[in-house]
Amino acid sequence: MSEIYDIGYRHYDGPRLGRAYATRALTVHSLRGIFGLGRTARSKIMPFSLFVIMLLPAVVAVATMALAQQRILPYSGFAVIMQAVVAVFLAAQAPTVVAPDLRYRVLPLYLSRPVSIAEYVGAKVTAMTAALFLLVAVPLTLIYAGELVVDMPGPPATGEYLGSVLMALLLAVLMSSFGLALASFTPRRGLGVASVIAVYLLSSASVPLIYGSLYASGNEAAASWAWLANPFWLVDSVQSWLFGTPPHIPEGDYPSGPASAAALVVLVALAVGALALRYRKAAAR
Repeated sequence: MSEIYDIGYRHYDGPRLGRAYATRALTVHSLRGIFGLGRTARSKIMPFSLFVIMLLPAVVAVATMALAQQRILPYSGFAVIMQAVVAVFLAAQAPTVVAPDLRYRVLPLYLSRPVSIAEYVGAKVTAMTAALFLLVAVPLTLIYAGELVVDMPGPPATGEYLGSVLMALLLAVLMSSFGLALASFTPRRGLGVASVIAVYLLSSASVPLIYGSLYASGNEAAASWAWLANPFWLVDSVQSWLFGTPPHIPEGDYPSGPASAAALVVLVALAVGALALRYRKAAAR
């Protein structure tokens, strides 16, 4: 004979804020985690140190404009020049966004609420995109503000600044999608860091070699496509097409602008799709 015991649990009868609120809360939580907010002091060292490193060229650029009345750092080339710092930031912080949930197998807990795989992945990509965008856009804005305050000869480079900020957003979307996809294939943070930085180093080191080999063999058209294997030069190619800025590559030229833009869209779609498949598989366990 069974008995029913009243152990005092009550049903929740408060307001239900819905899926949009849950997704937004997950995005904010992930963004705070990237910068170590709400965590130990050691978690803040890497992201804020890299942020300061990104600001140093901007400070030097503003000082040069004030003292010598000349620009030494082009807005359109800032992300390309500082690509190593951006890549290290992505490699160091992307695993903090995806690894803990995989390691502790809490994904089914998230999905027990009204949050789908697409919304979960979208929240993670949005958080990483916002962090990378701030990393690049804040120094650019500092340089532009310094240019306005210093009152350089001639009109301010407002168009180039706005174009570079838009490209910073596209770069952030591309880098965060690929970085999170790579880091999500292992629940170990160290392996995630190594995988992201290894892919970046491989693309940076191999692209000039591939370009040189193809160009030397007379395949100039094919050689121009080699530059797009590096995400920074891919976005720079789109920027050159949209805003007419000079290409920031050692030599040669990019393929046509529409082809570069199409390649960027396809790569982002593939990376987000791979990330969604990875989490769908993890949630099914």
